[in-house]
Amino acid sequence: MSENTKQPGREVEPLWSSYIHDKGSRLGLPVSGSFELTPRCNFDCKMCYVHQTPEQIAASGRKELTAGQWLDIARQAKDAGMVFLLLTGGEPLVYPDFPRLLHELKKMGLLVSINSNGSLLRGEMLEFLKQDPPLRFNITLYGGSDATYERLCGRPMFQQVVDNIKALRAAGIPVRLNASITPYNKDDIPAIYQVSRELGVYVKSTTYMFPPVRINGGHAGEAEHRFSAEDAAYYEIACREETMTAQELREAVANGGLPPDGLECTGGAEGEPLFCRAGRSSFWMTWDGRMVPCGMMTTQGVSVVEEGFQKAWETIRAETAAIRLPKECTGCPMHQQCASCAASCAAETGAYDKKPEYLCTMTKSMIHQMWRKYGPEER
Repeated sequence: MSENTKQPGREVEPLWSSYIHDKGSRLGLPVSGSFELTPRCNFDCKMCYVHQTPEQIAASGRKELTAGQWLDIARQAKDAGMVFLLLTGGEPLVYPDFPRLLHELKKMGLLVSINSNGSLLRGEMLEFLKQDPPLRFNITLYGGSDATYERLCGRPMFQQVVDNIKALRAAGIPVRLNASITPYNKDDIPAIYQVSRELGVYVKSTTYMFPPVRINGGHAGEAEHRFSAEDAAYYEIACREETMTAQELREAVANGGLPPDGLECTGGAEGEPLFCRAGRSSFWMTWDGRMVPCGMMTTQGVSVVEEGFQKAWETIRAETAAIRLPKECTGCPMHQQCASCAASCAAETGAYDKKPEYLCTMTKSMIHQMWRKYGPEER
């Protein structure tokens, strides 16, 4: 591959951000939070884990929090140590008081980023954001054409999203792209990365789709709209091929950047604790006001409206500290290549300490395919 296949830059977390999170973990402070403002969305993506219609919300007996409630929680969280805040959904821009909410959160001194599908960033909303921008927009690019968007998301919105990203960039608002690769947009991988290069925006992709346990009745491991584990590995490599040259991939394999092919999990006497920031320096608030360590976890969580932020955080911290990952994953030589975590274990198996076979198979298959394609001819 030629050098022009590389996407613009690589995402590296600033040292000051890493320092704040590391210190938060050591001191038990919730320095980073995510507010899931709503499960509603103007898209209907097949693999979504949270989207619900107004009718489904009403039938659940639960209610979205008001802007006043969100602001009260934010003040409590800030007093407890929160610095970073992510507004997400659903699609957060469909939340009625979104402009007011963003403005007031920024006035508190919080560093606010936004997850969005990018389709609503126009007209009055765009003008508001130009005057009162967030720290960054994380926009999911679902394909490279209107046809792919309609197939995956139910709406032909590709060109509108691209135009909106251009408008944000022209206004000086930082943008990062996310890409969820599924059987419905797999053929658009080159187009997605080409858009990234043309826009000068970094894209972070994934071919692993969580089972939607939050909306499918808690049926672990059931995800009808995702790849087989082997195909997920194949398309993961296809994404890497868009960001690295063939020579770079060969060098990565040859220089120890990939475990040897054919390894098995060695396991340990006991499971390890969480490695990620969930429940240690970060938290997630569901759209109906429950604090959980991570938005992908199936735990019931703690109602912040009823219990208050500090009590909810202390409860979540204690619950997180007690979690142990699968024994089979302890010291696994493939750990750096595997997307296994507490949330994925629970979504795949129904328990934090059970090995997620889908991810194990995906990782082994990816390593095998990489060695076959980019390893030395004589091994």
